[in-house]
Amino acid sequence: MAAAVKAEAYGHGLVRAARALSADAFAVACLEEALTLREAGIVQPILLLEGVFEATELPLCARHDVQIAVHHPEQVLMLERARLDRPVRVWLKLDSGMHRLGLEPETAPAIFQRLRDCPAVAPNLGWMSHLARADERDCDDTRGQLQTFETATAGLPGERSLANSAGILGWPQTHFDWVRPGLMLYGASPFVDSLAADEDLRPVMTFHTRLIAIKRLRKGEPVGYGGTWHCPEDMDVGVAAAGYGDGYPRHAPSGTPVLLHGREAPLIGRVSMDMITVDLRGHPEARIEDRVTLWGGGGLPVERIAQSAGTIAYPLLCGITARVRREVIDFPVVE
Repeated sequence: MAAAVKAEAYGHGLVRAARALSADAFAVACLEEALTLREAGIVQPILLLEGVFEATELPLCARHDVQIAVHHPEQVLMLERARLDRPVRVWLKLDSGMHRLGLEPETAPAIFQRLRDCPAVAPNLGWMSHLARADERDCDDTRGQLQTFETATAGLPGERSLANSAGILGWPQTHFDWVRPGLMLYGASPFVDSLAADEDLRPVMTFHTRLIAIKRLRKGEPVGYGGTWHCPEDMDVGVAAAGYGDGYPRHAPSGTPVLLHGREAPLIGRVSMDMITVDLRGHPEARIEDRVTLWGGGGLPVERIAQSAGTIAYPLLCGITARVRREVIDFPVVE
């Protein structure tokens, strides 16, 4: 298993997550992330999913034992021109149908032979690709990608890797030699039609704040910027200290749930940089300093907030800003 810990481990902390996960290897997006792991004492193999961005990165990859994906002929030329202290391990990334990164499948044998003849490349080349629609449980495109990948690598030596989180959970035929879990490691579902609990996943992150004010407003009074929400009756409105400056989605509409005392309360009005406002009509017990759970904690899946905001869980988890205080409590170890 190569655990994806790119983007600060999906907002959970790059080094913190790498130390907690029992992974055979780690996958990152750029060399800076790989070097941060090495400086922190992480010894497992590290793979650059996008490969090197320029030739000057190759000596650092060799020095720090960082593996690289090769997805473009220019990267092949970089390796052929390089003079390294020791060879680097390479994974040939094929475009099996996502049409983002990847070598054309029909070029696989020729590129494979060029890299085998290259002194800068270690002999144990691998093969990889990426699934575009594995989050759809019954998708012909995923079957097509699998077929393309298998056909392109047939008869060629080397370990193979195709499955992301959705592939691991929903497409066992894509598992091959290495799987690359990402979102599922952090307790969120990669599927469009399920929540974490449906996939037997436990959320790692709980995002919470406190009530800092309770306002008694009259029927018809507006709440928040733009006056987009008006009180339907005399009511209490809670103000919680979190907003898009902390990573809460600004486009979350009225009705998006938060948790107070283990029960849902709806967001009302626009999300501000530092505050949100909450309908307290169902929470007469609410008091200033009460904890407000924005997502996580086992009671409010991040997928529900994402669905309400018209997005997916990934940008919510990755978007927690630097000013938010982190506290690690019994961080789970994934076997």
